[in-house]
Amino acid sequence: MNKSFRMLAILCCLLVLPACKADGQTVKTYGYKVEEVLPHDAGSYTQGLFFENGVLYESAGQYGQSSFRQVDLKTGRVERRLNFDRRYFAEGSCVLDGRLYVLTWQEHECFVYDFNTWEKLGSHRYQGEGWGLTTDGKQLIMSNGTSEITFRDPKNFQVQRSITVTLRGQKVMYLNELEYIKGEIWANVYGTDQIVRIDPSTGQVRGVINLRGILPAQLRTSGTDVLNGIAVDAKGNVYVTGKYWPKLYRISIVEKK
Repeated sequence: MNKSFRMLAILCCLLVLPACKADGQTVKTYGYKVEEVLPHDAGSYTQGLFFENGVLYESAGQYGQSSFRQVDLKTGRVERRLNFDRRYFAEGSCVLDGRLYVLTWQEHECFVYDFNTWEKLGSHRYQGEGWGLTTDGKQLIMSNGTSEITFRDPKNFQVQRSITVTLRGQKVMYLNELEYIKGEIWANVYGTDQIVRIDPSTGQVRGVINLRGILPAQLRTSGTDVLNGIAVDAKGNVYVTGKYWPKLYRISIVEKK
C-alpha cells in the first residue's frame, strides 16, 4: 500500500479520538496497560492474527512473501509455515468448523484449507478487496478497507448481510484486521494506533481503544509499519502487534473516565 494511501488513512483518526455520544449511544474511550512483551517476527507483514486451541496463528502479506504461520507464543518462532504463490498478497485469516480461510488483497479469492493438514480444499471468489477476517462461530466476518463489514456463509462465501460502521454518524473508513471478542467486532483502523469496538448488529462504534506509543521509538526502524493484528486467547487475554514489528504485546484495556 503506497504512502499516499497511508496518509489518507491517517486522516480517519479524526473520527475516532474523542469520547462522545454517537447515534444516541455513549462511545467509551480506552487506554491500555502492557501486561507482557513477547518476541514477534519483524519480517512478518502481519495481516491476520488469532488463537486456535491455545496456539497462535498469523497470516502475513506482501507479494512474494505471503504466508500462513503457526507461531510459538513465547519465542515468536515460526513452527509451521504455508507459503503462497508470489502472485498472491495474503490478508486476514480465521478458522471455523475445522477449515482455515485466508483472504487475498486484490486477487478476489479466499483460500480454504483443512485446518489440521493444511491441505487445500478449494477457494471462493468475491468482489472488492480482502482485508480482515474473523468469525462469530457461525459466520465469517470480513472487512474490505472501507466502512463496510460483511457477514458471509462459510460454505460458499456468499454475503448474508452487511453493516456500515459509524461513529458520531460518520463512516469509519479503512477497517482492517478483525477479531470477534465477547459479542463485539474489534477492528484495527488502518494507518492509526486505534482499535474500534463495533456492535455487530448496528455497525455503531461502542468504544475506541487508543494504543498510541505501545511500540517504543527505540524499537522502530525505517521499515516499521502500522499497528495491525488483534488476537484473544481462551482466557480472554488480548494480544496486539503490527506489520514488521519485533514485539507482540499482551495488554489489558483500561477505560478512561
